[in-house]
Parts: sequence; structure tokens; C-alpha cells
Amino acid sequence: MTRRSTLVVADPGNPSRFIAGIFSCMSTLILLVTLSPVSVHASSEVADSAPFKEGEIMGFDRVSELRPFLPEELWPHRQFYFFEGMKLEIGPFKRVYPVAEAYLAKSEEFRGVPEIGPGGSLVGYKAGRAFPTEEIDCAKDPNAGAKIMWNFATRWHGDGAAVSFYYSYWDRGERIPLFFEGTARGIVLAGRVEKQFWDNGNEGDLIRKNDKRAFAHGVDVESPPEYRGTTLLSFVYKDAMGPAFEAAGIDTWVYVPILRRVRRFSGAQRTEAIAGTDFAVEDSNSFAGVIPEFEWECLGEQDLLAPVNSKVQGYPYEKDHDFGPYGLSFANDRWELRSTVKVRFLPKDPDHPYQSKIIYLDKETGKTLYSFAYDRKGDLWKIIMHNGRWSEDTPDQFKGWPDVPRPKTLVSVGDIITNVQTGTGNRIEFWDIHTTPFLNKKGSIDKGKVRRYIATGRLTTTGH
Repeated sequence: MTRRSTLVVADPGNPSRFIAGIFSCMSTLILLVTLSPVSVHASSEVADSAPFKEGEIMGFDRVSELRPFLPEELWPHRQFYFFEGMKLEIGPFKRVYPVAEAYLAKSEEFRGVPEIGPGGSLVGYKAGRAFPTEEIDCAKDPNAGAKIMWNFATRWHGDGAAVSFYYSYWDRGERIPLFFEGTARGIVLAGRVEKQFWDNGNEGDLIRKNDKRAFAHGVDVESPPEYRGTTLLSFVYKDAMGPAFEAAGIDTWVYVPILRRVRRFSGAQRTEAIAGTDFAVEDSNSFAGVIPEFEWECLGEQDLLAPVNSKVQGYPYEKDHDFGPYGLSFANDRWELRSTVKVRFLPKDPDHPYQSKIIYLDKETGKTLYSFAYDRKGDLWKIIMHNGRWSEDTPDQFKGWPDVPRPKTLVSVGDIITNVQTGTGNRIEFWDIHTTPFLNKKGSIDKGKVRRYIATGRLTTTGH
């Protein structure tokens, strides 16, 4: 029997389970590919003859011109995303978003070392991009889908992230009073690319060599008042790269003030919907599951328009920004033409709520752009969209550190999930983003701050 490596999620009658589910979803959100061409329906030649150009503003009257450059799965449900009065700005065509030099160096150093192991696991990974993008053959390699997803999992994130977030609920265009607001931090603990973590013998581990933890993240809730002081801490373990039946996966601790104690959760249902929402924890970043628990297939490539690099400040700076009649649209923002790759997963677990999910990823950056989840009957259930911001466009907000003077990363500034069967959905907005949350006064990574933040004892101190 496969032992699932998942998190406890919602139960509205149990505050600790409810909060663990909600903010496990938040924290996973703060956690790269050139393939042999397999045409889907749009190609570079089509992009060259596109009916729009950079800088144009596309209104509702021109939505039909966008169709060849949108996922085919989205078009029948376009009423959620395109509306009268929209002003969609066409951004650059296939702009280059380079990653940090230290990440590229480690990708080259370990080039050819990682392999796909039993059950789609990743064997031999150390740091950098798991697989050379130019060597992934979507048409001929049966492991191409898994390799693409391991490149997604090992994409460049910077040092981690520190963000503020606002999580809202929508029901057929009506904002539901329930919301969550707070801060979250994450830190990469393994597979570091900086020279100092290899020269000191740690082999890429931040705290100490052979630490079992790969990533840590935490959440602090500030509102609504009844949940203020709730704190959460989660660890993703290195074993999550192994075969599903061996994976240690994730551990989560949460302090809920009304219970006045810390609860530990391990091995719960990442696939269950978070109470009162259309999100499941596994939907974070379109996919926050355990890769070997699914069969992966590469379906091809396509040139798509997507909101990759937002111009919108969003909450709390532009509280009145128009997200459309359903509250779930990025159409009043800048969209760019991107080269994407399309993959599909089939769950190995027969009890998984999805029959399948299709994910479109940006080929250059590895960022997820769209995903489409299908229920067990094969009907489209959920559409997930993501928006980002390029750190180098606002360098004053995104500081580097000694081994990585410029972070060079696309950070998440918004996520939307739409239940096309009910018309409900959720929107998450991020602001005050920093790509390296644990620096000292000299600008270097402060291990002391990291140790204190990832200590479970911090939960009760912060919560009180």
C-alpha cells in the first residue's frame, strides 16, 4: 500500500485542522524547459503573425483574437476571465528571464547526474536544475513528463521568500465575508547553490550536512481577529524525492490560540478541499503533491498568453482593482506571449479526487501558468491561474546576498482558482515580497535566525 506524504486539511468544526489546511496551502505557495517540438496548435510561426503587438490594449471586443493563444481548455469558460471594460495589455513576446548565476553553475556542475528512478522518483540530485532542458525529448522519452516536473520542483526560487498575503472567497461574483490575512516565510534548507555551503563541507545543506529537511516554511495569521496569533510551521523532507512508498514527505505543526496548544499533523489528505474553499493543498502552485504518486505525460508545446509579470500592485495598495465580475480574473493586467509545455498527470491512487490534471508550464522559467483539474467522471472541475512579478524590475524591493548579488526570480503575486461547476473560487494576493528572509545586518544569511524560526518552540511564543 502506498503511504501518502500529505498534510491535514480542512474541518470547519476543528479550528486546528482548518487552519493547518488553509495555511499549508499558503506556505507551499512561497516555495525550466526547452523541449523537442511537438505541436499542440500554436507555434513560433503563428506567434510571428499574431493579431496583436507589444503595448496594445485588448478590450472585450477583441477577445476572439486571443483564442489561438489561450489553453483550449479555458475557452469554453472564458466568461470567468474576460469581461466588458477589461484592459488587457500585451507585454513582451518571449522575454528572457535569466536565473541567478550560482544556480546555473550548479546545474552545469551536476549535469547528467540525476536520473529518474523507480516510480518516477529522482535519484542522485544535489543542486541546480535536475535535467538539462535541451535533452528532454517530449516525443520519444517516456520519462519526459516526470523530468519536466522535477525541473519544476527544482526550479530557482531564490533563498526562499517572505510575503504578506490576503486570501479571499468568492461565490458567483459575491465576495464572502470569510478571509485570511497575515505573513509567511520560507527558507531553502537543502540543495543550496551558494559556494559557502559547499566549501564548508555541507554539500548544499544550510544548517548542517545530511540534514533530512529540504525546505521549511511558516505562517503567522494577523486577521480575522478570531484567528489572530495562529502560527504554523512545516518541513518538506528530502525523502519526498524518493519512491512514494518510501517518502517521509511533510510534517506540520500549528498553534491555535483558542486551543492554547501546539498540534502536530502528519500524513493527512493533501487532496481534500480546504473547508469553505475550492483549493486543495495539492493545488498550490498548480501542483504541490508528491511527484512519484502520479503518472506523468508530456503532451506537447504551445505559445500562450499568460499574466507572467504583473503591473498591478494589488491588495492592499489597489483594493479597488477590478478582477472582473466573478472576482477571479487577471484580464486588467499585462499578459506576455510565452513558450509553454503541456503535461498531464494521472493519479496512481484510485481514491484521488482527480481523474487527471493538465498543467501548462513556462518553458524558460519552469513557472506554472495554468492548470485544469478533472473530476472522476472526466468533467472539467477547476481552473487555476497564476500571476508573478520579475524581481529585477524592482531591484530595490528584492535584495541579494553575498553569493547571489541579484536574486533573478519570478515571484508569485497572485493565484486564482475557479470551480467551473459551481461558479465559486478563491483569490490569493501577495505583497511586500522579499526573496531572502533571513539576513543579518551585513547582508549575509543568518543561521541563528533560521534556527530560531524553524524551532517548533517558536509557535507558542509567537502565538501568545
